[in-house]
Amino acid sequence: MNIIGKNIKRIRESKSWTQEVLVAKCQVQQWEITRSTLAKVESNVRRVTDIEVKRFAQILEISIDDLFTED
Repeated sequence: MNIIGKNIKRIRESKSWTQEVLVAKCQVQQWEITRSTLAKVESNVRRVTDIEVKRFAQILEISIDDLFTED
């Protein structure tokens, strides 16, 4: 359902962040996302809105383009 999930997971893991750490960073930025929702995004089960793409890029400190790179 989405094409950025695997990249979110790869980038998160490259920072040695758990899903819980990423969720906590999202919540500090006033984005109420659960670990379950993040897991669904990373496993390409849940769709991601354009605003969520922007938020993931900001919180992961990467460009939006980095979320769309192919392996």
